[in-house]
Amino acid sequence: VPPETDVPEDVSDSVTVIKQPVENIYTAASSSVDLINEIDSFDKIYAVSTARKDWALPYMQEALDSGQILYAGKYSSPDYEMLLTGDCGLAIESTMIYHSPEIMEQLENQGIPVIVERSSYESHPLGRMEWIKLYGLILGKEKEAEQFFNEKSEIIDDIQSGGNTGKTAIFFYITSNGSVNVRKTGDYISKMIELAGGNYILDSESLNVKENALSTMNMQFEAFYALAKDADYIIYNSTVDGELKNLDQLIEKNSLLSDFKAVKNNNVWCTDKNMFQQTTATAEVILDFNKIFNDSSEDTQFMYHLS
Repeated sequence: VPPETDVPEDVSDSVTVIKQPVENIYTAASSSVDLINEIDSFDKIYAVSTARKDWALPYMQEALDSGQILYAGKYSSPDYEMLLTGDCGLAIESTMIYHSPEIMEQLENQGIPVIVERSSYESHPLGRMEWIKLYGLILGKEKEAEQFFNEKSEIIDDIQSGGNTGKTAIFFYITSNGSVNVRKTGDYISKMIELAGGNYILDSESLNVKENALSTMNMQFEAFYALAKDADYIIYNSTVDGELKNLDQLIEKNSLLSDFKAVKNNNVWCTDKNMFQQTTATAEVILDFNKIFNDSSEDTQFMYHLS
């Protein structure tokens, strides 16, 4: 609701009313931070539920260190007193809040409007990035959000104009118990690979999975070996167990990786730790994939070569 405008009387109780201007945002959805920052509204964020050690974005680390932004505790047990003292004007929750609905109810009872950020349910990379338009609407930055989205969409359109490279890729990490966590077909990462001119080597039939909200699945290494050993490129997801420094560190996780085509051909890459938190970089990540598939990858931003 715009400033100096009354809330319509016929608004249902089930509708969340957000009065503008919105100040002192508490966000428990880390993906929202980079989008809000992109539309010059970082100063509207008051508190977050992600601890300092779990942030890879330098500007967030600095803001938490300086006290510009406060850590309000885990999403499931926020510091209500901190939020009320700071006159919190909006709480942005991730879908994890559905596991603790009483928290959302308590926030609303304290007069704090709550929205649930569902960008993680978007299967298309552009769908995730388009959430910037919602924040633009809420924060009075609609033009900035629209301009940003259009510019990034053009980058992706240009990449797609190059066509399919015919190259195959696998995106995964190895868990602490030795199983392999892979992205399902149709997940936004596999869609990024396709938009970049590549082909995700796994498909729903080979994985034998049904559609659900989960974008990843674990599988035994033997099954993974059979399905993925001939992939042209390996992209190792470092966000869970840390970045790898060299190819030997990857092979130490399972010696059978040395049999993989990508390892033999020196086509193994590792993701940078802030690839997932930097929501605004979707187009640049797709561009990185495209450079890798076209063997012109000297200046990738979010992935680096393992040798």
